[in-house]
Amino acid sequence: MDITMRLAQQPEADELLGRSPLAALVGMLLDQQVPMEWAFSGPYTIARRMGADDLDAHAIAAADPEAFAALLSEKPAVHRYPGSMAKRVQQLCAYLVEHYDGDAEAVWRGVGTGQELLKRLKELPGFGEQKAQIFLALLGKQLGVRPKGWREAAGGYGPANVYRSAADITGPESLAKVRAHKQEMKAAAKAAKAEKGG
Repeated sequence: MDITMRLAQQPEADELLGRSPLAALVGMLLDQQVPMEWAFSGPYTIARRMGADDLDAHAIAAADPEAFAALLSEKPAVHRYPGSMAKRVQQLCAYLVEHYDGDAEAVWRGVGTGQELLKRLKELPGFGEQKAQIFLALLGKQLGVRPKGWREAAGGYGPANVYRSAADITGPESLAKVRAHKQEMKAAAKAAKAEKGG
């Protein structure tokens, strides 16, 4: 896996996302309640603070929870909620160690269908339906992981030429389009809520 990604909009962090399946998974996990670039640069920050050039599921799972939370809380923090996200990253890594011997790529390696891949992703701690579908779309669109029916399994995130999620970001221009889409969705949800309440 050696792909050029543009999710962190920061060369070293993007380079790690492109060559490390675990970094890509952790970035996706962190992608909530913070700007996307902040979330996807998190894996690089964690690796650097652990004195490594890649993430290691075994090392993260075995780390002392308090020490690991402190590592994510150092300024600048890896996430707006570094303590709870540290716990989630450790849970994800512990799951990967237990079920995939710490090999993140094994989650999708050799998977026969998009539905099977979606099921595997949804089994990961911290991955609900939406996050699993976005990551599945990211695998298909940017990492060449395309089992039969992957676009359908990715739901609304699967089609080509849509700008709805991290899966569609290949540079600043597409990032702006995804941002605009998210703002439209928020505004629509807000309007629907106001209508309902009004």
